[in-house]
Amino acid sequence: MPGAGKQMTRSKSPVLLLLLALLALSLVFFLFSFHSPSPSSSDDPTTLLHPNHQPIYKPETSFVASLDRFLLAHKSSRRDDTVLLTTLTQHQPNHLDDLIFQTHTQRLYADPYYPLSLPIRVYVYDMPTKFTYDLLWLFRNSYRQTSNLTSNGSPVHRLIEQHSIDYWLWADLIAPESERLLKSVVRVHRQEEADLFYIPFFTTISFFLLEKQQCKALYREALKWVTDQPAWNRSQGRDHILPVHHPWSFKSVRRFMKNAIWLLPDMDSTGNWYKPGQVFLEKDLILPYVPNVDFCDSRCISETQSKRTTLLFFRGRLKRNAGGKIRSKLVAELSGAEGVAIEEGTAGEGGKAAAQEGMRKSVFCLSPAGDTPSSARLFDAIVSGCIPVIVSDELELPFEGILDYRKIALFVSSSDAVQPGWLLTFLRNIRPAQIEEIRQNLAKYSRHFLYSSPAQPLGPEDLVWRMMAGKLVNIKLHTRRSQRVVKESRNICMCECKRANSTTSGHL
Repeated sequence: MPGAGKQMTRSKSPVLLLLLALLALSLVFFLFSFHSPSPSSSDDPTTLLHPNHQPIYKPETSFVASLDRFLLAHKSSRRDDTVLLTTLTQHQPNHLDDLIFQTHTQRLYADPYYPLSLPIRVYVYDMPTKFTYDLLWLFRNSYRQTSNLTSNGSPVHRLIEQHSIDYWLWADLIAPESERLLKSVVRVHRQEEADLFYIPFFTTISFFLLEKQQCKALYREALKWVTDQPAWNRSQGRDHILPVHHPWSFKSVRRFMKNAIWLLPDMDSTGNWYKPGQVFLEKDLILPYVPNVDFCDSRCISETQSKRTTLLFFRGRLKRNAGGKIRSKLVAELSGAEGVAIEEGTAGEGGKAAAQEGMRKSVFCLSPAGDTPSSARLFDAIVSGCIPVIVSDELELPFEGILDYRKIALFVSSSDAVQPGWLLTFLRNIRPAQIEEIRQNLAKYSRHFLYSSPAQPLGPEDLVWRMMAGKLVNIKLHTRRSQRVVKESRNICMCECKRANSTTSGHL
């Protein structure tokens, strides 16, 4: 019997080994299947997979590279919303107002957080191409001509890039929904569904790249086109968004569009660029400049930490007008001091490389006022991991209702900064632990200042619409008041006309 038991054990061994082998093969197959790429994902290294399984491009932060791709994808876009004069009547704004009232009433009862809830609904005008695509092509076909300079020596194409917020917002709004990532805003195709109306006119490109008289003529045409729209007449423009990010752009006609929400680099307390009553925080929105240097992420900040041997760095125009006069005073105070690098320079290709290298070798970056209280250097410093030292007493910053700049920058009054020895003593007394904390915050905050395509959640495009949500209540209130006044005026006019007609009939 013991022999028989051994024989049974031997006979079962091959079966057991076979089962174990099959189990091992199954496990290998499962693991291989789990790690294999999905057949629906793209093999193109420039794409990612959207949550709805549609391929999308990786974020592109270069204006020129993003524009190339955008223009290629929109070659056949030729629609426009032009309202023909023969069809425009005084009843169109009233009809649109009735449709909007019905839509808003439905939303009021359906959404307990309306009108503060997201997403904001935006109608994007399809303007004639001379206001949109033609200007983008003009830039695209001439941007290598960096010898084209402004009167103060700045390359115009670089200035256009720094103020290209109009491109980044528009490109995201009109992208197919399958390629968009933002949840704070949605494009609507019926005007009565809109909270806001976006005007996609490239005011900065036209200012810098067209002849003076040609530019002014185009501005007048754009003004007439927009103010002919029933939606503009309904609200007198209060729910319309106008990008005028460069302070020189659209100056000849913008007084006629002062009710619109302007997208600005700052509020310009000097009064040199915006007239009193044209811009104010309750109405308008400040947007960051587009950085002119490459992004230094958390890994980059860590790797460059030991190389940051310069205490304070500045590269830019050393003499500016208006609020920027503080620059010459700072230069006189700081030039030649130990640990300080101050350089004259512009935003050209060579200037970009020099600024980027200097910022990545420095602990602090000086950010004084320019011609207006703001300066592009602030945002270059933020994305370079260089702690900004802001010397601009009247500066209003982008997204201050959301972001706490005290976590990523130092604020110094102009009167203190120009005192002999004060600024450098202040910077040298900052504890290393505080410097490290601010650097870590810079690595986190940089995403809020990087425009990209597709636009990223919590990027500047996203924060624009989150800030807009807070303005909607005032916008709607002012729009309804203006509509009431317009209707009352029309009723008075109609009554007077009837009275006049009846009087005339009596005399007859």
